[in-house]
Amino acid sequence: MPVIKTGTNPVHDAALLAAEQTHQAAIVGATAAQIRAADLAFLRACRQSCITNNGSAGVAQFTTAIRELTGSET
Repeated sequence: MPVIKTGTNPVHDAALLAAEQTHQAAIVGATAAQIRAADLAFLRACRQSCITNNGSAGVAQFTTAIRELTGSET
């Protein structure tokens, strides 16, 4: 399972790991629509952790990914 790690911020790393584990569990046997919803939930959780736990570093990457999937930043 791929995990995004900063290596310097254990709180942020733990939040990203939790988001990834939830994402992986959600996509097992899921439909395309359910996978898309799980992808968005994962990206939003990662972006929120960047804001809350990582001094907003990394927000742009997750915002861009969300925009590519939805056409908006939310």
